[in-house]
Amino acid sequence: MLENFKWINEGEINIDGNKIIMKAPALTDFFCGGSTTNEEGILPKSLCNAPYYHTDIKGDFVLTVKVSHEFKETYDSASVMVMQDMENWAKCCFELTDFGTHAAVSVVTKNNESDDANGCDIEEQNFAWLKVCRVGRAFSFHYSLDGKNFNMTRYFLMKDAESVKVGLLAQAPTGQGGNRIYENLSIESRTVKNIRAGE
Repeated sequence: MLENFKWINEGEINIDGNKIIMKAPALTDFFCGGSTTNEEGILPKSLCNAPYYHTDIKGDFVLTVKVSHEFKETYDSASVMVMQDMENWAKCCFELTDFGTHAAVSVVTKNNESDDANGCDIEEQNFAWLKVCRVGRAFSFHYSLDGKNFNMTRYFLMKDAESVKVGLLAQAPTGQGGNRIYENLSIESRTVKNIRAGE
């Protein structure tokens, strides 16, 4: 499968069987914050410099992967991303939030403007499964604690496009970076019956 993958912001990668280890370099992210300011708290900077290892997929698909990392610094994440171009993309993250929690987080960027939505906190473990589904213009993000029972964390639409870039993103927006681990990556060309359920 990985023979068709390529890079945006080439990074360090080590492949060991079904395990992909990507290094998130220091101060790297995909986030377009515009002119947002705040006197208190930590706000993401506008960056599109994190390593993104991806392939082009035509039509509907389902991506699933188990992700883990050490959760050292704010916004550290092992993520999956879908992209039409540098101004229109979306990512699903297993992230150390600015509230100090481990959570399923999603960001949808349209016309170079990103939103940011914290999903459910996942405090029991340092790993989770992430899923992305596409049906036409519709996409959904899901997470799971056991790789079997998935919960939706985001549903959104993107522009009509025959194919999109799909793959793995390793980010460390505020810190010194580190390894992000992706295991048992699967990308299936199929249409789910219920995109909200992911099945």
